[in-house]
Amino acid sequence: MSASLTDHLARALDDVPGVPLLVAFSGGPDSTALLHALAGHMPRPPLRALHVDHGLHADSATWAVHCRRLADSLGVPIDVVRVTVDLTRGEGIEAAARRARRAAFASALKPGEHVVLAHHRDDQMETVLLKLLRGAGPEGLAGMRAVRPLGAGMLWRPLLDLPRSALLDHIAQNGLSTLHDPSNDDPRIARAYLRATVIPALMAQWPQAGVSIAHSARLCREAADGLREGWIDALARLRREEDTLDARGWLDLRPAWRAPLLDHWLHTAGLSAPTTAQRDVLERQIREASAERLPLVGWQDTEVRVWKGRLWAMPRCQPFDEAWSVAWQGEPLALPGGGMLTLGGVRLPEALTVRYRRAGDRIRTAGNHITKELRDLFQEGAIPPWRRPRMPLLCESGNLVAVAGRWMSDRGKAIFDEAGAYPVWQHGVSD
Repeated sequence: MSASLTDHLARALDDVPGVPLLVAFSGGPDSTALLHALAGHMPRPPLRALHVDHGLHADSATWAVHCRRLADSLGVPIDVVRVTVDLTRGEGIEAAARRARRAAFASALKPGEHVVLAHHRDDQMETVLLKLLRGAGPEGLAGMRAVRPLGAGMLWRPLLDLPRSALLDHIAQNGLSTLHDPSNDDPRIARAYLRATVIPALMAQWPQAGVSIAHSARLCREAADGLREGWIDALARLRREEDTLDARGWLDLRPAWRAPLLDHWLHTAGLSAPTTAQRDVLERQIREASAERLPLVGWQDTEVRVWKGRLWAMPRCQPFDEAWSVAWQGEPLALPGGGMLTLGGVRLPEALTVRYRRAGDRIRTAGNHITKELRDLFQEGAIPPWRRPRMPLLCESGNLVAVAGRWMSDRGKAIFDEAGAYPVWQHGVSD
């Protein structure tokens, strides 16, 4: 017989004595049971709640009010945070909402605090099955981690070994009012389809499926952690300047290291990981790469390029107005092609024109007697090809005097020497 929610939590809390807790409280049955059980635990841990309003449902404001009332009735301080779900990244509404929610958790966490999620064994089973259907390796088949760093604190899932029935029993025994999000019933969402169709069929045929899948997830976690020791060391060896990777070195790794290393490298840059098929394309591109080709593999919001033997990862480069220009006197300037142009808080007495590259642009750099086309300067300076059209050019009366802060004419050097600062182009992670 499964343990009750309160007994399970009592044992889990023994592992984190005195740690302040922030309950992720949606108002649904799972998080309601979790919050109620924690609020009634004696001695009560330092406890507060956070409700994230995604603004995706017409009743979301009403749901927020419900959560406030329930938390107030339990004597638990609660914050309600409204987030904007970015649907432009190509990752689907479920993943986009999860990304926004995770960012809200990270922002809300105080140093040393744990955000507590109500994910249970049934959720873990869904996660492992979804990862299996997507061709995941040991890291994916390990499912959700019980503990992981997040923001200034930790993310904690203490219920991964507890079936959802224990949470529903707690709701029924205490007569708790809960919310129902209709998106959880939408068969177009993979997790909802699994929950309504596939998992009931599995459980009917194999009643111990949940226990067995959770056990397999633990074994995969142990295997993934063992592999991690190897690929973390390899990552340190393969890193190059500007957080790029040695492409051939990555390709030469054992297959069991390549995928988790690439995923980790991308995730730490705030980017999404590829599917198995997309990673296969990237590997083929590296094998076939030549000096004349600039391989590019993209998915969702992410691009990985192969250039000069290195992997470069970035958000997808968006189109921009290459004919744009503006007068500039040194104020921080957001550029349509990405990044910022600054002058260290200094203002120029006379405005320069900032624009982008045009055919035939050339400059004679300070102290030199030869005028060079920008194309040649870019090649000599090893400027990545995707950055070249986005580098801001500074002109005086139509004459090119500086290329970002990288090259200047004699006149450009005189202008900025007099100002006491040189222009800086912060191109950012996007390119």
